[in-house]
Amino acid sequence: MAKVVLDKKKKSEFARASIGDKTFIIVVIFLILLVTVICVYPLWFTVAASFSDPYAVYGGNVKLWPVDFTLEGYQLILENKEIWRGYGNAIFYTVFGTMFNMFLTIPTAYVLSKKQLYGRGLISTLFVIAMYFSGGMIPNYILMNQLHLVNTKWILIIVNGISVYNVIITRTYFQNSIPETLYEAAKIDGADEFKNFFKIALPLCKPILAVITLYYAVAHWSDYFNAMIYVTDSKLQPLQVVLQQILIYNKTAYNELAQEATDGALIMDLARRSYLSTVIKYAIVFVASAPMLIIYPFIQKYFVKGIMIGSLKE
Repeated sequence: MAKVVLDKKKKSEFARASIGDKTFIIVVIFLILLVTVICVYPLWFTVAASFSDPYAVYGGNVKLWPVDFTLEGYQLILENKEIWRGYGNAIFYTVFGTMFNMFLTIPTAYVLSKKQLYGRGLISTLFVIAMYFSGGMIPNYILMNQLHLVNTKWILIIVNGISVYNVIITRTYFQNSIPETLYEAAKIDGADEFKNFFKIALPLCKPILAVITLYYAVAHWSDYFNAMIYVTDSKLQPLQVVLQQILIYNKTAYNELAQEATDGALIMDLARRSYLSTVIKYAIVFVASAPMLIIYPFIQKYFVKGIMIGSLKE
């Protein structure tokens, strides 16, 4: 009943609005719908193409719905044992890497949010400088190699231990969302900084924790460049590298076989496999993106609240 009353109230307000206001509202709604379609359609097309017949995809016949529904692309992917091993490695790097990132980021942001911290401005400046200037890829590789971390399970967890950008967002959240008087009241009751951090700061910063966790998790899950540089052992490579190697191998193998093929039936089979590689590309994109797409809706409310509060200064 209350919802019906609110809907009628909104309709009456829109009816009483001026022509300029109505035009503005209509334009905003149109732009929102347009942006939504632009963002959603590529993902929807990827899913539809991954379930479609290879010839239909290659011929451009897939628009909104799968054409000649087939699971052949997914079957070829999931039959590969390296895929499952890559999934396991990616989950390991994402879970433990995100935990390590949060272990470094949250305490650092909490300390930097304290106005009484001596040298806080200098420390923040050094962090920002490190964010824009680094030693470079070769020195980093030499350092990791000397630490005996190359081709180990820990390299992709340690190499990007902290993000200065995420520290700044979290620090801003601590400063703007938790009043200093709350800490002072706790100190009067005998609480020290550790109790303030664990009993007050952490319970009150769940939104920003969800935001930063999502940032780090997506970064670890999508990390391709670092894995390609520091991990050459196939048993330790994450999903992104494994999928990229499958695409390269399929394309190379098909080209080599096509040059040597003379039998008509073999040529037709190679042609279908070549078309099938297009479907495999879309299936690989969906397989690699599915975990993050599943997790995001569960933390969306925290994500929106955290990123808005953490980006504003009162």
